[in-house]
Amino acid sequence: MLVQLNMLDAKNQLSRLVKAAMAGEEVIIASHGIAQVRLAPCSAAAGLKRPGALAAASPDLLPAHLDAAFSEAVDQHVAGLFASELFNN
Repeated sequence: MLVQLNMLDAKNQLSRLVKAAMAGEEVIIASHGIAQVRLAPCSAAAGLKRPGALAAASPDLLPAHLDAAFSEAVDQHVAGLFASELFNN
């Protein structure tokens, strides 16, 4: 179903128009009888949708691997790299 309204009516009925667009209706907002914009729902963002989705996406990634990446030895190694770069330049 096509819904076309002028700007003032659209402003006063915005909540209803958004619900109609989300339900699949085509909503057009016009100015002086000339269609200006189409109201359409946004698509869902790509990427991880829920907590824990990374575990399903990377089954080889174990908590032990994450813990090793943030160990004291790694912190010292990174600090040493920064210190050597600062004093060598």
